[in-house]
Amino acid sequence: MENAKQYDQANPQIWSEFQKYAFELINAGNKKIGAKQIFERIRWDSMIVRGQNKFKVNNNFSPYYARKFEEVFPIYKGIFSMREIKMK
Repeated sequence: MENAKQYDQANPQIWSEFQKYAFELINAGNKKIGAKQIFERIRWDSMIVRGQNKFKVNNNFSPYYARKFEEVFPIYKGIFSMREIKMK
């Protein structure tokens, strides 16, 4: 979890884009959305649309962003299907 927080702090544009695409999916009427789906869109846009590869979009942190989204926007609790986090 600490690595995810560090990644989030080092890459604030990921959170901004994650929110943007999550709301696009929600506003399109989707009742369930996927964090990895959003991460792939962020990756696509950064590499293809903007022609940038300045930051790495790490799928390992997608569950963190799904949980953060539901924490920040509790009205959407349950929009992401999530598994229990295994603590090491």
